[in-house]
Amino acid sequence: MKPVIAIVGRPNVGKSTLFNRITKSRDAIVADYAGLTRDRHYGDARLGAQEFIVVDTGGFEPEKPSGVVAEMAKQTRQAVAEADVVIFVVDTRGGLSAQDHDIANYLRSQRKKVLLAANKAEGMQESPLLGEFHELGIGDPHPVSASHGQGVRSLLEAALEGFGPEPEPEYGSGPGDEDRPIRLAVAGRPNVGKSTLINAWLGEERLVAFDQPGTTRDAIHVPFERDGRRFELIDTAGLRRRGKVFEAIEKFSVVKTLQAIADANVVLLLLDATQGVSDQDAHIAGYILESGRAVVLAVNKWDATDDYQRQTLQRSIESRLAFLKYAPVLHISAIRRQGLGAVWKAIVQAHASATIKMSTPVLTRLVHEAAEHQAPRREGRFRPKMRYAHQGGMNPPLVVIHGTSLDHVTDSYKRYLEGRLREHFKLVGTPVRIEMRSADNPFDT
Repeated sequence: MKPVIAIVGRPNVGKSTLFNRITKSRDAIVADYAGLTRDRHYGDARLGAQEFIVVDTGGFEPEKPSGVVAEMAKQTRQAVAEADVVIFVVDTRGGLSAQDHDIANYLRSQRKKVLLAANKAEGMQESPLLGEFHELGIGDPHPVSASHGQGVRSLLEAALEGFGPEPEPEYGSGPGDEDRPIRLAVAGRPNVGKSTLINAWLGEERLVAFDQPGTTRDAIHVPFERDGRRFELIDTAGLRRRGKVFEAIEKFSVVKTLQAIADANVVLLLLDATQGVSDQDAHIAGYILESGRAVVLAVNKWDATDDYQRQTLQRSIESRLAFLKYAPVLHISAIRRQGLGAVWKAIVQAHASATIKMSTPVLTRLVHEAAEHQAPRREGRFRPKMRYAHQGGMNPPLVVIHGTSLDHVTDSYKRYLEGRLREHFKLVGTPVRIEMRSADNPFDT
């Protein structure tokens, strides 16, 4: 799974600036004002071939007993608990403070890998001001400038030392691949019914399950079997240790859910029929789409709603989760064990769609037929001409189309092609990605 790096430090030392620099985004709000960040903020990042998750936190004041600052400290403690590596940010120009000592004492007690980042050190790599940070007992400070990008790469290389990129297994590439277990992640916000659903699965007839310890970062995998088909449940609650069943599954951990989604073949996104589609639901759904994972939507607690609530929920799904319109929507009641059979059928069908094999002659014929029915719009002197297509990957299916002048094929035309492919191959529950590759035009001078 992707390693997790948490960024902590006292207020206004440049944590959010460093977060934006690492993720190459502007997701975290940055201003010259202490205490601006309050909640944990998550982002994806990459260094070479290594992908990882970064967590931005608010200003950490371990000794504050109450109020909003105490809530911010609680958020930071959770981020440290989730992290594989902690980057402790201090202010080189502001110097060492008593609060820095408090944070250092707390981090040492957590027995995590901690790197000390001395921020705002542009032009001060050899400055004697860096020497005073040794008394924190964290190790040698790494001089960085988050706003200018200086020293950030070497800091990340030190943080990710020992973490290697995990190769993606290739499905459909060899004998016995159809017998691989389907890796299934159950995602959803707290109290949506994940625990009840999983307990219902594990207590069902013709279903065998046992605990299997995962990686050193407590990624718990539960292999089980249903109707002769093998599955591997990825525990999105995280932090569940061997010997525990699922009492702690509602202790929602965002980072563990993101890791589980990235590691899964199929994601079951659980919604609460009594609460509607929340911002958190939409955020998780967006991450599923970005990860290219097959997805099934299950609306739990369907039996606890009236007709008006059901109609409102349906409109909410259609508007807020419109980008997952290819995903089947099933209505279940986990506590009553209603509708669970249909969920399993949808999961198997979504996995089959995500790992389908599409032959080059069939894909080429479909692309030509689509162009005859509706040709792509002309851009410049030449109309795009699609010559042949082939499959470039699975989970999600990737279709690579070769031709000339394809650089300006519009997104709407790609969606049109996607619809034709879905209709022919009966693809359900999986995104489809289309890549255009243009050959050099010898007449284009």
